[in-house]
Amino acid sequence: MTTDIAKITDLVGEQARGIEKLRQEINRVLVGQEKLLDRMMIALITGGHILLEGVPGLAKTTAVKTLAQALGIQYQRISFTPDLLPADVVGTMIYNPKEGGFHAKKGPVFTNLLLADEINRAPAKVQSALLEAMQEHQVTLGSDTYPLPEPFMVMATQNPIEQEGTYPLPEAQVDRFMLKCKITHPSKDDERRIMNRFTRKQDIRIEPVMSAERIFALRDVLDQVYCDEKVGDYILDIVFATRDPEQYKLPIAHQIEYGASPRATLYLNLAARAHAMLQGRAYATPQDVKEIARDVLRHRIILTYEAEAEEISSEAVIDRILNEIPVP
Repeated sequence: MTTDIAKITDLVGEQARGIEKLRQEINRVLVGQEKLLDRMMIALITGGHILLEGVPGLAKTTAVKTLAQALGIQYQRISFTPDLLPADVVGTMIYNPKEGGFHAKKGPVFTNLLLADEINRAPAKVQSALLEAMQEHQVTLGSDTYPLPEPFMVMATQNPIEQEGTYPLPEAQVDRFMLKCKITHPSKDDERRIMNRFTRKQDIRIEPVMSAERIFALRDVLDQVYCDEKVGDYILDIVFATRDPEQYKLPIAHQIEYGASPRATLYLNLAARAHAMLQGRAYATPQDVKEIARDVLRHRIILTYEAEAEEISSEAVIDRILNEIPVP
């Protein structure tokens, strides 16, 4: 096992250099927001989708666009609006009078990196148009099914639900996002750097520093990152504590309407191992799990009316679980 870990560590180190180069290229445009960048890297390594929530002006769209440019892969952006139709996302069947038949007109979802901008500005039926694409990496138009290009990722942005003109995302849609990352305002020093950098006319060209083949190589290495059985049990305990808190002697059952789905278990394992890769390690630790748990779980826990009335957030529930569950 020691020899295997050493060999995998060398592979992780080799891939980490490529990730660091990608990070440096993105940071030519993105100032601060290190947590956002880390979560985007985790989504890239695991092939998961990510939902970015924050008020306008926090560089959510800029971050995703810059990532696509630095990866050198196909990129499409959909600006979600109340009058958008599902066909505007996935495509539709068009009748050809010359040939006397229908043919598929593919929508912008047929790309490698899809930016679903302000996804909660569109009604539920449009948001749900992405379900098959996100889960199965395919789209059904008429009676035919069309595979999406690989790699395929959805990175969506949304404004806080409390704002006017937004629609809550359906639970089935939200659950398909591996991570939900809340974006906060930059620090005063970072905002000074933003002011100094972008108040003068300049042309920052982002060069592709990674390819689709390199992304697949990253994912191959991720498969070899070790997750000990005790760490796996720790992940299971955290997820099951959201469903049956009383089993773990947590007095929060009245705050949770529904606990996290089995996707939370899978994504916590994958994200923890990807986080370990970012740290240059070939094995996941409980600290990796704790570091990523909020982003994996915050959108999968449905609170009761009582908890909402007491202004208890899903993050507070997650923190309570992480503080109480014994760390192996």
